[in-house]
Amino acid sequence: MTKTANDGRGKVALVTGGGTGIGRAISKALGAAGYKVVISGRRADVLETAAAQLSGETGGEVVALTADVGDPASVQGLFDAISTRYGRLDLLVNNAGVSVPNVSLEDIPFADWTAIVAANLTGAFLCTQHAFRLMKSQTPRGGRIINNGSISATTPRPNSAPYTATKHAITGLTKSTALDGREFDIACGQIDIGNAASDMTTKISQGVLQANGMLAAEATMDPVHVADAVLYMAGLPLSANVLTMTVMATKMPFVGRG
Repeated sequence: MTKTANDGRGKVALVTGGGTGIGRAISKALGAAGYKVVISGRRADVLETAAAQLSGETGGEVVALTADVGDPASVQGLFDAISTRYGRLDLLVNNAGVSVPNVSLEDIPFADWTAIVAANLTGAFLCTQHAFRLMKSQTPRGGRIINNGSISATTPRPNSAPYTATKHAITGLTKSTALDGREFDIACGQIDIGNAASDMTTKISQGVLQANGMLAAEATMDPVHVADAVLYMAGLPLSANVLTMTVMATKMPFVGRG
């Protein structure tokens, strides 16, 4: 059988937040392409169920490892387990993240701010840091990191300051990672997602606050399209990179927002 660009046989992938929503769709696509997939998250029961289901659906190896990406010790344990089990990591998908309560900027509790920053930004940084160490030292050297940005990385929604700030920061992390990784065959790109159907977007399809102050239902798309895009990015040789890609529901009011 001829090996295609999207063939992940012999490769190891980590998908944070891989047990639900977009992360689950990405994990399924990678597993079906032959990757050995590690899914991480904070809820062991959700992860174990997802791993069993994904293994059955893809016929591949899907392993659940519980971790809180915002906790340095927890991330250390996650990567120690990956290194011990596989000895390498070919792909990191920084997907874990949380959204923001729809409240005015001045009313956002500090605890919510710190929780969002920890999950969306600190977690991506910590995982990238550990992936860098492993990818630089493994043989063959190198790997790929794909960050889950958001269309909020360029254009915010109303009442979304913490979430938007972290997604703008992810863009900076992506560019710095791509730059610092050049010497070591580590490629880094970002996928900015608009309205992929998940638990986080349920309210969007029912009605969400617009920049003009009105509520309006927005179109959503199947997260499988995000997974297909990630699979394409992951399937490129390390000599090529998609630095940024936007995948969005065609009819969502993003272009021309405001």
